[in-house]
Amino acid sequence: MTSSQVIPVGKATIATQAPPFVIAEMSGNHNGDLDRAFAIVDAVAESGAQALKIQTYTADTLTIRSDKPGFRIADSHGLWGGRTLYELYEEAHTPWDWHAPIFERARSRGLIPFSTPFDPSSVELLEGLGVELYKTASAEIVDLPLIREIARTGKPIIMSTGMATLAEIDAAVSAAHDAGCRQLVLLACTAAYPATPQEARLGNIDALRRAFGVPVGLSDHTLGIGVSVAAVALGAVVIEKHVTLDRSDGGVDSDFSLSPAELTSLVVSAEQARIATQSGTGFGPTPEERAVLALRRSLFVVSDVKKGDLVTPSNVRSIRPAGGLPADAIDVVLGRPFVTDVERGTPLTWDLI
Repeated sequence: MTSSQVIPVGKATIATQAPPFVIAEMSGNHNGDLDRAFAIVDAVAESGAQALKIQTYTADTLTIRSDKPGFRIADSHGLWGGRTLYELYEEAHTPWDWHAPIFERARSRGLIPFSTPFDPSSVELLEGLGVELYKTASAEIVDLPLIREIARTGKPIIMSTGMATLAEIDAAVSAAHDAGCRQLVLLACTAAYPATPQEARLGNIDALRRAFGVPVGLSDHTLGIGVSVAAVALGAVVIEKHVTLDRSDGGVDSDFSLSPAELTSLVVSAEQARIATQSGTGFGPTPEERAVLALRRSLFVVSDVKKGDLVTPSNVRSIRPAGGLPADAIDVVLGRPFVTDVERGTPLTWDLI
């Protein structure tokens, strides 16, 4: 596996020379309403993003119903403080009987639908729906049996690395590879909800690419699109962002999710960042700049003069456009006589003085 690897996914491509593969994560932003889930799908399709992702779990496949301290989120957490894991996952999960209609809606709108599975039964469900790739969550990077189960499908895997040490990432990459995964993308990630730009550590994009020789992207939980666009400028080939219809509608992930308009801006700005950073170096005018060369300053006669008049600062100046002597010739021509009458607006040339 190399970082120059081209990974075809449906009609899209994950590659350095392709537009960034933008994944819109619905997560729990459907707020328990299938029609709202469909509306999110439609909004994602209209944004220009290539893929829609959901998560495949139930509260019971992720945890158990318990009020013991380890099963309760710290009160200090800004979004989910004080809730039990079971309560949160019960609210946020996407019902399994919604998967098929959501995938069907996404495919009908030209999107690539896929999911993050959290146990073997969810992999089985997704295989039955014909998913083209898988995502693994940051917290599951240490669940090597799950990673092997996903890798055995032979589908590409996009693996988030939030919280993980290099040793843990290496173990997960090896587990995926040994179980048959030949198309792997790692995502730099800060598993905080929301994360701050100070925590983004975008230098990990290059570090992961060098360490593991695979394409690298970003799973971004910061607010807005700035960090994602910066990541693309640093070589990220995949961007994942949570998306909702309207943050004011509430929901478990709404506070750090993009609106549809912001997602559209991300798609456009990320591609601009990729093109700009791959434009190379060079000096002198580009083809588009050549027309602007005519706007460079040069020496012009700025008032009517008669034969014999001397060149002075009041009748010859450096102005736009080009066409006259270079501006730096002013000290050479000052005091010289005109050899003919010259109208205002004539470029100064050697034959006039």
